[in-house]
Amino acid sequence: MTQFTDFGLAQPVLRALDEAGYVRPTPIQAQAIPPAMAGRDLCGIAQTGTGKTAAFALPILHRLSLENRRPPRRGCRVLVLSPTRELANQIAESFSDYGRHLPYTNTVVFGGVTIGRQERALAPGVDILVATPGRLIDLVDRRSLTLEGVEILVLDEADQMLDLGFIHALKRIVKMLPQRRQSLFFSATMPKNIAGLAEQYLSDPVQVAVTPVATTAERVDQSVIFVPTGAKQALLGHILRDAAIDRALVFTRTKHGADRVVRGLDKAGIAAAAIHGNKSQPQRERALAAFRDGSCRVLVATDIAARGIDVEGVSHVVNFDLPNVPESYVHRIGRTARAGAAGLAVSFCNGEERAYLRDIERLTRQPVPVSGYPAGFVPPSGAEAEPEEERRPGPRGRAPGRAPGGRPQQGRGPGRPDQGRPGQGRRPDQRGGRGDGRRAEETRGEAPRGDQRSGQPRPERRGGGRNEAPSRGNGGRGEGSGRGIAWLDRGPRS
Repeated sequence: MTQFTDFGLAQPVLRALDEAGYVRPTPIQAQAIPPAMAGRDLCGIAQTGTGKTAAFALPILHRLSLENRRPPRRGCRVLVLSPTRELANQIAESFSDYGRHLPYTNTVVFGGVTIGRQERALAPGVDILVATPGRLIDLVDRRSLTLEGVEILVLDEADQMLDLGFIHALKRIVKMLPQRRQSLFFSATMPKNIAGLAEQYLSDPVQVAVTPVATTAERVDQSVIFVPTGAKQALLGHILRDAAIDRALVFTRTKHGADRVVRGLDKAGIAAAAIHGNKSQPQRERALAAFRDGSCRVLVATDIAARGIDVEGVSHVVNFDLPNVPESYVHRIGRTARAGAAGLAVSFCNGEERAYLRDIERLTRQPVPVSGYPAGFVPPSGAEAEPEEERRPGPRGRAPGRAPGGRPQQGRGPGRPDQGRPGQGRRPDQRGGRGDGRRAEETRGEAPRGDQRSGQPRPERRGGGRNEAPSRGNGGRGEGSGRGIAWLDRGPRS
């Protein structure tokens, strides 16, 4: 299939594609559209920016055109689930563009806005409903929506939809759907455990993978700069002062971190806006609109934007924080170099993020080239660069013989768990090396003895001695952890 006309799509759909200037399908479209038009279940994997939305939107519009059937009241014929509001909006806009010459209705529902307007739009029924899982369940619970008439289910960014953050909502939604339906799953990454879960929702699916799973966009020029945490903000400001940067998307790991970066850029005289889950929907829409029209050339975001922003002309992606989920790196840098354009992705990596970098390189099966500081940049005082020999992660994610922060380890033999040392607050009658603050007599149910020198009870210790493993609540910054940071639980993304 070398042209869209080769697929046998309905004439109104071909007319819309012709008006949009689309002639040749991308590889994912060429392989996914024929089986989707035939009604087969499908799991499609392709790089970001390769036209996955059209790969399911075009065959869906074609199938709807074959049957002139009205949608059920307070129901829909096609249900498309998206993990983010921004991505849901973009999918709905694509359906409107491709189906402009068809009489079918589509609407989008998500949280953060008044639910009453969405209920009124759904009352007569819609042909295509694009939704985020949370708001969809709200509408079902209010009896404003029924899913009994769904003929086609689409999961966009299926790996995230099947992850812990959405799987419980998805299981509940699937139970409300008819057993006989077509299911289409699309994503840029599909970890093995998620792929196994996807098989539970697909019936004899066609597998389409036009590139190796988790392959990064070919036209993205990637690099990593090893920089202490205290110098990241200054380095970001130095890079963004380059007038050649048209639009830059900066990713942080947390919502509060995004706000801090925006405040730091504002102090440096660089206008920026933040977009994350704590922002109201109007705030998110204004920030994204300003980024699209060029009035704001720097957008700071959490991973909510890694799968929900399709903006032309994003020349740079900066990972202020490396993601603790390696698949997120693929989606992040995929925001640039879209539709055949070129782009640049720069990642900042401190001592504690080396394990994340190692996971990313293992997933993408390629090393990220290391770059030095850009010309003219001088780290602020107190934030010195790490020695050159520490810049690449060792076999355990850090340089041999050093703790995650780059300090020499003390009091440990290779491969031995951390042990408290005499004279550093550890009592001989304490059990274990986890620093949980419990003494042996407390574990046996006896009352704790007081400090023999003062006669006062000893305060409960939090966190343990210097060489104990960091607790899960400290962000992995404890010293001497034998496993670095890779053991941390990976919670739901922002």
